[in-house]
Amino acid sequence: MKRSILAIAILFAMTTFGCQSSNGQVNQKRLSKPAAEWKKVLNANAYYIMVESGTEPPFHNAYFNNHEKGVYVSAATGEVLFTSDDKYESGTGWPSFVKPVDAKKIKVVTDNSSGMSRDEVIEASTGLHLGHVFDDGPANRGGKRYCMNSGALKFIKK
Repeated sequence: MKRSILAIAILFAMTTFGCQSSNGQVNQKRLSKPAAEWKKVLNANAYYIMVESGTEPPFHNAYFNNHEKGVYVSAATGEVLFTSDDKYESGTGWPSFVKPVDAKKIKVVTDNSSGMSRDEVIEASTGLHLGHVFDDGPANRGGKRYCMNSGALKFIKK
């Protein structure tokens, strides 16, 4: 019984906090242009995620269950960041990838928000928040889980 409760608690924590960030504060130092300029080009959801380092709810976002072939581009720049070939079902409720298209298009920085330390993924050219990367991905595909927010991406079908 105790093991079941512990397992449920761990699963709940992983699903609730697995990709979450969001303290709602803008890290203006890393952004390529002022937040006010991003507000003009991003929709409200993308701004919340990408500029304010927010997150969307698990299982209630555009791409967690997308199985079509294509590429995922930055909602801000249109740069190709991930492909459907590298997407997999992580069970977390967010779109997850084993790797980016080009490691130079992203940066991994330390995120100490929400009382924990994680590896945040930002777009290299803009400094905008995309999600987080974890070491619990498929071992046979590199072991990484790039847990991204759908709102930071746009899908282009092949």
